Amino acid sequence: MRRSKYERPAHLESAAPGGVRLKTSAMIASIAGPNQRTKPAPFGHALVELGKTRPDVLGLTADLSKYTDLHVFAKAYPDRFYQMGMAEQVMISAAAGLAREGFTPFATTYAVFASRRAYDFIFMAIAEENLNVKIVCALPGLTTGYGPSHQATEDIAIFRGMPQLTIVDPCDALEIEQAVPAIAAHQGPVYMRLLRGNVPLVLDEYGYRFELGKAKTIRDGRDVLIVSSGLMTMRALETAKRLEADRIDVAVLHVPTIKPLDVETIRRECAKTGRMVVVAENHTIIGGLGEAVAGELMRSGIHPTAFRQIALPDAFLDAGALPTLHDRYGISTDAMTARIKEWLSS
Repeated sequence: MRRSKYERPAHLESAAPGGVRLKTSAMIASIAGPNQRTKPAPFGHALVELGKTRPDVLGLTADLSKYTDLHVFAKAYPDRFYQMGMAEQVMISAAAGLAREGFTPFATTYAVFASRRAYDFIFMAIAEENLNVKIVCALPGLTTGYGPSHQATEDIAIFRGMPQLTIVDPCDALEIEQAVPAIAAHQGPVYMRLLRGNVPLVLDEYGYRFELGKAKTIRDGRDVLIVSSGLMTMRALETAKRLEADRIDVAVLHVPTIKPLDVETIRRECAKTGRMVVVAENHTIIGGLGEAVAGELMRSGIHPTAFRQIALPDAFLDAGALPTLHDRYGISTDAMTARIKEWLSS
């Protein structure tokens, strides 16, 4: 059996940071922290709401409706729900055919299965034809403890090179609810990373409104700019609050649309003088938001005071409880706060 180079202390096997006891179910649990506000199945409920006015909207699953929250839609509209079995390539092909007939299919599975198993079908049947298929995938990045077979740590890198494919990485329940009708209104294929189950609710505190293709400054700050997507925006906001105690002023730029990138906003915010730019993402350091931002800054001739990345390592990650893994691989709030303080002091 493969051994990780990361040693696994025995006391971490059953306990999260802070000594909280974890059950086996924590390996597939919500990413919500203790006492954090959540909403159940925001994708499923948003799709049901959309279906009231959009009879063209269909739901397809590769035997994972319960684990992508599509079961909520299936219960509301059983005649518009298709169980395709454990056959992701067949599901994608069927979605392409339905789109050709004027429907708007939402095809759901795990991110690893769409990106690794069905890539060529998405490329040839959907993206090349610019069909109106929405591919919505659970367990993006490090949001499951079930090891490399289920951790889609490289999905954005895989899909960024695909022409005509829009890529969306929502932060919380509110953004998922707002993103569903937005991507349905968009003409063309979309890949959306999905946080499932009891999803944290964060952005409502900031009066946030999702706009496809737009990055938005959630909070301003003079010392550090964190450019983030997905759940890392939630972590960035938590980090910013913690660093206030050390009189470190942190801005957070949320980038929910990875492709096409909102280059104007990114250029403007990263060009402000005197700020370290830190790109934070729930994805391998290879080929994701960090490299997209770095490439844009290089092409634009923009040179921030410093440029750093917080991301998952270029490695096959361990299995285990999510709080432990997030701490181990540097994407927890604790790890993120410590890293930024270290960079600023060096």
